[in-house]
This record gives sequence, structure tokens and C-alpha cells, in this order.
Amino acid sequence: MRVEIWSDIACPWCYIGKARFEKGLAEFAHRDEVEVVHRSFELDPSRAKGQTGLVVDMLAEKYGRTREEVAGMEANVAANARSEGLGYRTEGRDHGSTFDIHRLLHLAKARGRQDELLTLAFRANFAEDRSVFDDDVLLALAEEAGLDAGEARAVLADPEAYADDVRADEREASALGANAVPFFVLDRRYGISGGQPSEVFVQALEQAWKERPDTGLTGLGGEAAACDAEGACEVPRT
Repeated sequence: MRVEIWSDIACPWCYIGKARFEKGLAEFAHRDEVEVVHRSFELDPSRAKGQTGLVVDMLAEKYGRTREEVAGMEANVAANARSEGLGYRTEGRDHGSTFDIHRLLHLAKARGRQDELLTLAFRANFAEDRSVFDDDVLLALAEEAGLDAGEARAVLADPEAYADDVRADEREASALGANAVPFFVLDRRYGISGGQPSEVFVQALEQAWKERPDTGLTGLGGEAAACDAEGACEVPRT
């Protein structure tokens, strides 16, 4: 079975959803027969490289909220992250273009280190005081993930390296009807949107394993928090 996961490093529900999916996968009897592939989805594809700013300012503008209200939203997301054993900084994080990160993730996929780099990038962005929008940080993360430093540096230096792969993933997401992330596709037959609880992933994996319809993509699970194509990230009500 193949599970494809569309996500963006700037999406907190992708960070949380990855952890929840992995918990569900760990409980799945056929987990050793599941191939997981991470695919690209930019929440803000129009943002230029180097155009960065604080997350709190971006959220305040997007939602039309005060900084105090945004702080409450971030605290709620942080509680969800920490309930999954994830670190989450509510202050001081920045926001920028994720295109270069996705290009490096495609290099990592080609070298069999994709999940390692994605895990490190999520952690750096949400839990650590390291900006993933800085090339030096990206190169350090690539090395930590086991990639060749020279090869990673060459990718960052060439804006067209793996660019077509990123765009192909995004076109595919659109064709599948994905307008929010995280978006999980099981064997190109079942789709799950949002950072669902781990038990939903267990049920979905079991169902997908047993039932193989001929065509179409069937939605599994109910509504769950996600980040949409406009870059807006839902926050559960308290």
C-alpha cells in the first residue's frame, strides 16, 4: 500500500497530522508493507524568497485579529501539538516562502532521506529557534538528514532544480481536489483531509487494505483542522 501525504512546512496541522498518522501507522498490522511518500503543497506560492515576517503578524492580518487574539489561537494549536509529544513555540517564529524547502525535500526523496529531512524541518520551524527560511539553516538540516552538503548547496543555488517536481505535486493535489493540507491519499483510492486523530488513520488504513474499489477517490474521516490553499489554518474551538 502507498500513502501519499501533501503538506507544507509552514502548516502546523501538517506537523501535528504527521505525528498522528505515524501513531496510527504504528498500530496497523501491515505497517511494514506501507510506502509513505511526502508531496509538496505551498500554502503561499506567491511569496518571494527572502520575503519573511513574523507568523503572529501574518496571522493577525489574515484573520483580522489582534495580536492578543492570535496569541490565543497559537496557544490552542500548541496544546494540540504538545498532546502529541511535539514541541511548539508560540512566539518568535517567522513565515516565508517554502519553495526551496520543497525542492530540497525532492532531493531528499531521490536519496531516500525524505522523511528524515521533513521531520527535522518541521521540528526546526515549530519547536526550535531556527529559521527554515535561511539557506544556512536549510543546509544544516540537509546534512543532519544525511544528504551531501555539496549536493544540497547546488540545489539551493539553482532555482530550477526540482522545481518541476514541486509544481507537478501541486498540480496533482489540485486534480485530486485537495484544497487544504495535510491531505492523505491511500492507494489513490481513499482520501483523508486534515490533522485527524490517530485512530482515524488506523481505521482508514484497515479499510483501504481490505476494500479496493475500482475507481475514484473516497473520502474517509470527518472534518478536521487543516491549512487551506489561501494559507489560512483552522483552529479548533475551545
